[in-house]
Amino acid sequence: MTGPEPLLVVDGANVVGSVPDGWWRDRQGAATRLRDRLVPLAAAGLPADSGAPEWAVGVPLDIVLVTEGAARGVPAVPGVGVEEAPGSGDDLIAALAADAADRRCLVVTADRGLRARVEAAGARCVGPRAVRPR
Repeated sequence: MTGPEPLLVVDGANVVGSVPDGWWRDRQGAATRLRDRLVPLAAAGLPADSGAPEWAVGVPLDIVLVTEGAARGVPAVPGVGVEEAPGSGDDLIAALAADAADRRCLVVTADRGLRARVEAAGARCVGPRAVRPR
């Protein structure tokens, strides 16, 4: 498949919440740190041991981090776009996956309900470990 880079949509709340490192004391700061960890993946793609499909491994990615609630206010940076959910982050992620029907889309979340929704839209899913530091 040629065309646009694969889209990687990151469920910020789910990924940040997957590690009990005190993120609840500064949700926006935790989302900012996640955004910054995603930047290198925009050019390099996901690592081979991430569980991602081969089309997302070692290739440039179009990355969107979805934030919600107290994590809103994180600006986009080169390589990582940030979408603020006006309500449910899950609803925005599902909409982004549905809107990406013409390209490969991978969603990073461990939320089973969200996984079912985005997979019904044609996207694939991986868990938070795919984007955590090794």
